[in-house]
Amino acid sequence: MSSRLDPSKIIVGVDGSAASKQALREGQRLALALNAPLEAWGCWELPLGYEGYLAMGIDGFAHTAEENVKETLKEVFGPELPKNVSTRLVQGSPRAALVEGSKHAALLVVGRRGHGGFGGLLLGSVSSAVVAHAHCPVVVVHTP
Repeated sequence: MSSRLDPSKIIVGVDGSAASKQALREGQRLALALNAPLEAWGCWELPLGYEGYLAMGIDGFAHTAEENVKETLKEVFGPELPKNVSTRLVQGSPRAALVEGSKHAALLVVGRRGHGGFGGLLLGSVSSAVVAHAHCPVVVVHTP
């Protein structure tokens, strides 16, 4: 996975959900319109309580997140990754990582996982956190 330090880039949070796939599509649409690079971010963290154990198997969590991002990109874009798209794997909670990443981005795009009814009107924890704390504009994409 590669990373670019580019303040004109668009960052999209990718977790494999339908909402993040839609966010990736919208992020690419905006990136092409703005002639901007797009970074698909996969975030991973250690399960609660794992910190107390030896650092055995930590690579498995990162590998799973990396495979998840690769599969999502393949599903959204097909076998050929667009030239303006790169990926970044970040250890940390998605909320904290995306807010930190927003310091070096022109735009942050995230999906919203609604659950229908009244709950569906509310933003999820990641999308509401980045809307409240990001250092750049945020686009929250709803799934159709």
